[in-house]
Amino acid sequence: MKDPVVDRSGGGNNGIVAVIGGGSIGLAFAIVFASAGRPVRLYEPDAARRVAIPGLLRVRLDDLRQFDLLPETAEAIEDRVTLADNLAMAVDEAVYVQECAPEILALKKELFAELDRLAPPHAVLASASSFIVASAFAAGLPGRHRVLVAHPGNPPFLIKVVEIVPAPFTHPESIQAVLSLLESAGMAPVLVRKEVEGFVFNRLQGALLREAYCLVRDGVASVEDVDRIVRDGLGMRWSVIGPFETADLNTQGGIASHAEKMGPSYARMGAERGQHDPWTPDLVARVTEERRALLPLDQWAERVSWRDRRLMSLVRHRKSERQA
Repeated sequence: MKDPVVDRSGGGNNGIVAVIGGGSIGLAFAIVFASAGRPVRLYEPDAARRVAIPGLLRVRLDDLRQFDLLPETAEAIEDRVTLADNLAMAVDEAVYVQECAPEILALKKELFAELDRLAPPHAVLASASSFIVASAFAAGLPGRHRVLVAHPGNPPFLIKVVEIVPAPFTHPESIQAVLSLLESAGMAPVLVRKEVEGFVFNRLQGALLREAYCLVRDGVASVEDVDRIVRDGLGMRWSVIGPFETADLNTQGGIASHAEKMGPSYARMGAERGQHDPWTPDLVARVTEERRALLPLDQWAERVSWRDRRLMSLVRHRKSERQA
């Protein structure tokens, strides 16, 4: 890790990335961008955490190296990360600013006002917010057109999906710049089409967690039972394919047949929890159309076999891990 001096690397593919916040997400983002060859300025306001960051960075990089997940030496990646003494130093000449501060609205409002004042006019300002939309903390900023959310899975150096959530006021050029930058860093950005609290990742995760808590509360299953069913059941499939493709491949005739056969049961289970979001014929038709565009029915059996082979590979890997 470099001494806290200001780099003058310019823009382009090697433009400086500023990471604001040295917690687990900030440190992980620093690894993502430094591994992609970009100089990174990392700013952490807490003095004790700032002292700990070099050691934590080395531990993460050493772990990744042991699993052959680094594109080059840990030392080369580490050398691209500079600890900045202050916010102004961190964002000086940055092309992209990734905020990773705590999930506190007042803090984000204050911080983004400072980032908008200090960062170069061309720099895009992104928040790693898990639930808070950009409209809530950036609507009054002069530079609000360059603000959006870039919410990662944790840790982003292993979970590559990152939600890009623009506000209505975010310029298309800023959105495209972030998509391109993250793709060039090896991430898998997903553009979320409208602002909703929790975006997609945490709404899906939250739906499962809400039901998990209810099942434990109602004495249906223990905490370990629920975790085992997800870990050794649902999670096995979801590590290969998502919920729509799972439904599509689980039923002869595809997802339209699945909705016809299973939809009423899911509707009754939702009603038990006070939820009324039926799979209407129009909605099922829309989902079916998207699935058939991705997988024509004449390729359904072939895809089922592909899924099974991927699961076989995963089962083999788990078996070898247990025997190691």
